[in-house]
Amino acid sequence: MSGPFDVRVRVAEVVDAEPFPEARKPELVKLTLDVGDEELQSAAQLGYHHDVDDLPGRQVLCATNLGTVNIAGYVSEALTVGVPGDDGNPVLVTPDEDVPLGGDLY
Repeated sequence: MSGPFDVRVRVAEVVDAEPFPEARKPELVKLTLDVGDEELQSAAQLGYHHDVDDLPGRQVLCATNLGTVNIAGYVSEALTVGVPGDDGNPVLVTPDEDVPLGGDLY
C-alpha cells in the first residue's frame, strides 16, 4: 500500500444491501461490497439518509485494512465511509463518476 494514509480506503460497488434489525444501532444496513478482487461485508449505519433498495449498484468508499468486527453475529470486514449530514447521521462518501473498482484513495 502506498499513499498518505495508514488506512487503505478503496472504491467498492454495493452488490447487495439489506436491513439489519438484529443490530442494536438503529438504521444499520448489511452491505456486500465488490472491491474488484474480492467481495467484503460491511455493516453501515446508512438507513437515515439512504433507502436500502437504492444502494445496490452504487459506488462507495470503504476502509479495508482495519480488521473485522462482529455485530450481532454478522462479520463486518470493511468500514463504509460516510460524513455527518445536517442531522449528524451518516451520508455516504461516493465518487462523482464511475471509477474502477478497488482503486485506492489518494
